[in-house]
Amino acid sequence: MDAPTTTSADNGTSGGQGGSGWFTPRKEPAPADRERETEGASRLAALRPVGRTAETEPTETGPTETGPAETGSERHRGHADGQTGAPARISALEAVVSASAPQEAPEPVRDALPPFRASTTPPQRTVPPVMSSAEQNPAPSRPGPVRPSAPAARPAAVAEPSPDAVLIRRTMAEVGPVADKVTSYFYALLFVRHPDLRSLFPAAMDTQRDRLLKALLTAAEHIDNTPVLVDYLQNLGRGHRKYGTRPEHYPAVGECLIGSLSRFGSAVWDAETEAAWVRAYTTISQVMIDAAASDELRAPAWWYAEVVAHDLRTPDVAVITVRPDQPYPFLAGQYTSLETPWWPRIWRHYSFASAPRSDGLLSFHVKAVPAGWVSNALVHRARPGDIIRLGPPAGSMTVDHSSDSGLLCLGGGTGIAPIKALVEDVAEHGERRPVEVFYGARTDHDLYDIDTMLRLQQSHPWLAVRPVVDHQAHLHLPDAVREYGPWNEYDAYLSGPPGMIRSGMDALRSAGIPSDRIRHDSVEELVGAGD
Repeated sequence: MDAPTTTSADNGTSGGQGGSGWFTPRKEPAPADRERETEGASRLAALRPVGRTAETEPTETGPTETGPAETGSERHRGHADGQTGAPARISALEAVVSASAPQEAPEPVRDALPPFRASTTPPQRTVPPVMSSAEQNPAPSRPGPVRPSAPAARPAAVAEPSPDAVLIRRTMAEVGPVADKVTSYFYALLFVRHPDLRSLFPAAMDTQRDRLLKALLTAAEHIDNTPVLVDYLQNLGRGHRKYGTRPEHYPAVGECLIGSLSRFGSAVWDAETEAAWVRAYTTISQVMIDAAASDELRAPAWWYAEVVAHDLRTPDVAVITVRPDQPYPFLAGQYTSLETPWWPRIWRHYSFASAPRSDGLLSFHVKAVPAGWVSNALVHRARPGDIIRLGPPAGSMTVDHSSDSGLLCLGGGTGIAPIKALVEDVAEHGERRPVEVFYGARTDHDLYDIDTMLRLQQSHPWLAVRPVVDHQAHLHLPDAVREYGPWNEYDAYLSGPPGMIRSGMDALRSAGIPSDRIRHDSVEELVGAGD
């Protein structure tokens, strides 16, 4: 299924050029030599402070097709020192960066970057530099599946936001009404100043224009919420490897990001605000760089996978089974990103539809949506023998096998895919925990996998499956859940469209389930609207 992340749902119109240029053997990156180090250092040293006039400055009416994409929208690294009025203390997020940095980073990363200097501590890590108008401060395991840490736990909000958080949120409030202009100008800056980065992005970017803003909103809202933000950024860092993102790309992105924010947030922008953004982006990008460096030691950036079965369940829903070219470790309830040969550099998220199998095969439920390039290609064009690419697994909607709590699972539409995987996972562990599944659909016809779920119910007496059909919107899935229960002793799992997840969260909380026991992978929820 299409994993319930609003930043990656396949409901847009972006596309790329045809061809199969990326169907080439994956090559190991060449070690960075001294010549490359010198060249990179010279390029980074040439980054312009935001307040100075650029030699090639795009106008506000720059390329309109250059909206935000995942590969260049959330990253940059730098640091402000005491000359900018920066707080002397190291934030909790920076402390996590230092503590969680991989002990052994790939040699090319270490050699290519100057040392990172925090304002009150000795050098800790390597990181690309960022330059502000007030400074030029250089800054610089997955052998098995990654077990998510404390899934869905939401730490309590900070009572008093930090000074940087106040300034960052003030900026976001100022630029919010002109978000389209901010993102368009950001990409215009990026592609004019750094045309070599254009190849990392899709040829058409119209459906990805809001991804930068959503990523910024997530980081801004949770800038003081270290556990949530770090987990989010680590997933981004690992996932960005498949785009070809390297540490040396982050300074360019940050320079253009701050340039765009300062242009459209000029009413509230000053040296203190700029220093706050530099510090925040410095820490944010370092989390991503460290996560990518650690992941590089354990797993490839992507996997090739051959389609071995294509089962068209309805005119617009297909169950697709693929065989990866090498072992692919994941956990039931997680999701991955897929790229097809027909739309290069266009990735969409889909959940695994089964628990890990002994034969290594992976299954996905895909619904073709209007103007969805990837989903329509997978449903209507893919056939056995076709080759696709897989990104790394991600997501925290997994079963805690150390608990004996029951599972309450809500799956809407193709959201039943990860729910089915969770049921299989419980069964394979030989547990007898009560599992209640509510399978929602708009019509009887949309209950395309009900036979599979009922067979599982017949095999496992601890499983109950309840289909909920929403005829003319008379009965919504969250409303049906209220008729049963009580649920206060259950862990809840939500999978489906963002709207269903939002209403499901409200219904489950009102039914007595604490928020930290409600699990889902909707990035939209993190920004107030849960890759």
